[in-house]
Amino acid sequence: MDIVFIRELKIQTVIGVFEWERAIRQTVVLDLEMASDVARAAATDQLEDALNYKAVATRLIQFVEDSSFQLVETLAESIATILRDEFGVPWLRLRVSKPGAIHGSKDVGVLIERGGAG
Repeated sequence: MDIVFIRELKIQTVIGVFEWERAIRQTVVLDLEMASDVARAAATDQLEDALNYKAVATRLIQFVEDSSFQLVETLAESIATILRDEFGVPWLRLRVSKPGAIHGSKDVGVLIERGGAG
């Protein structure tokens, strides 16, 4: 299995359960691994034969910026659905974190894996 990845994609959004969190935008950070057969793209050297990570990032940035979830779990599941339905990603591992959400920690969040590996 080949993997296309995006690391530390930082996006501003409304996320959280507390009233003060609903009134501000906070940073969430995405780390994403997506299964993709890169052999065809490697053979043709053509973008249309690749999983376009720029298109994925653009779509996720727009979605997350426009969203307003209470839980990172809901955000993560929604992102996974977009990747599978719109980009045909058969397997993914996604880490969604909220830096500074807990005093004394670098970040907190969820790590999900969806689809069959390989």
